[in-house]
Amino acid sequence: MTLRRPRAATALVGAALLAVTLSACSTPASSATGSSDAAGGYAVDDSTLVFGVVPDSVDTETNYQPLMDYIAKETGKTVEYHESTDYAALIEASIAGQIDVASFSGFTYVTATNNGAELTPISSITTAEGQEPGYYSQAIVPKGSDIESIADMKGKKICFVDPSSTSGYLFPSYALLEAGIDPEKDITPVFAGKHDVSVQKVGEGTECDAGFAEDSEVAKSDAVEVIDQQMVPGAPIVESNSLPSDVKAQLKDILSNVTADDIVAAGIEGADSEGFRAVFFQTTPVDDAYYDQIRDICEKTNASQCKA
Repeated sequence: MTLRRPRAATALVGAALLAVTLSACSTPASSATGSSDAAGGYAVDDSTLVFGVVPDSVDTETNYQPLMDYIAKETGKTVEYHESTDYAALIEASIAGQIDVASFSGFTYVTATNNGAELTPISSITTAEGQEPGYYSQAIVPKGSDIESIADMKGKKICFVDPSSTSGYLFPSYALLEAGIDPEKDITPVFAGKHDVSVQKVGEGTECDAGFAEDSEVAKSDAVEVIDQQMVPGAPIVESNSLPSDVKAQLKDILSNVTADDIVAAGIEGADSEGFRAVFFQTTPVDDAYYDQIRDICEKTNASQCKA
């Protein structure tokens, strides 16, 4: 079967995702309005690096600030925070040359490169010592729910994060198909926009009977319980291929194996905080082949979001 973009997706997400497949001419979500051709390989200029993210929670910018400050100190450039409204908007920005460095989901990276974005993965963030890159896409239900397995989700209202989310849509859709559930016909999808909102809605048990989100956000809630999970390749930090060679080499050097302790030792304010250490232990190098699992699942689900 073909896993198309669900009809129940919000108008904003649907329009943005459609725009990815048709053009790359939209305005970015921040003040980064330059193009890589006009800026000599940079999104804005040679004194600025634009760091793109999609907010997974209300703390996203705060969580990334020490890392951005570290990049600024090591490169001597201003690092501009570019917060896209959703994954599709970040894909558009990368295709249009409006970001220099970004934190993608694996699915977003594959989708972006399939649609012409020139990006190279550098590393993936891990949050604990000895941890390998990767995290879990977790199937969740309200505490006390009679839904005990993914197979029990048939006919229910199911919370997803975003149609271009790896752990919040692609892997869950594959899990539903494996359980004999057609994500287009057998459930009512609800798109929460962020992982923490998906968890919240499931916990409340009104808009969603069950749902999916990444493990780090699920762990913060005592209103839901996990009934299934799948390991997902770690989200990559990527760099634009249009950057000058020396800058790309420098970014790879400083972001491939950096620890929270390294960032603290560099004198970055906020790096030694409980909040930052909770989301960042170190980076581990990854390459393009690491995301072949996502390409395999794209093929198995025939998801339109994966296609150029």
